[in-house]
Amino acid sequence: VQVVESGGGLVQAGGSLRLSCAASGSDFSHNVMGWYRRAPVNQRELVATITSSGNTNYADSVKGRFTISRDNAKNSVYLQMNSLKPEDTAVYYCNVAAPGRFNYWGQGTQVTVSS
Repeated sequence: VQVVESGGGLVQAGGSLRLSCAASGSDFSHNVMGWYRRAPVNQRELVATITSSGNTNYADSVKGRFTISRDNAKNSVYLQMNSLKPEDTAVYYCNVAAPGRFNYWGQGTQVTVSS
C-alpha cells in the first residue's frame, strides 16, 4: 500500500497551495480520505475529511479557506488551500481509512507560510 502526497511548499501569507494525495495497492472503496497536519510542538490535528459519497468535514480554523475534494476513480484526494496564514505552517499528512478495515498514512508534505 502506498499513500503519496505532493504539492507542499513555501508561500507568502494570503497565497494558495494545492495538495494532492494518491493511494494505491489495495481496495480503497467505501473509505474516508482526509488531511491532517502537525505544526512544531503541536499534536497532529484534523484539517478536513471527505467520504466516498462526498460528505465533507472541516476544522473550524480552515472553514471558508480550504476545500477538500476527491476522485474515487483515481483513489485520490486534494486540498485546495487559499488565504493561507502563517499559522497554517505544518507538515500535512494524507489519511485513507475505513473503520475496522484499514488506516493508512502518507509520509507528509511540508507547507510553510511566510508572513
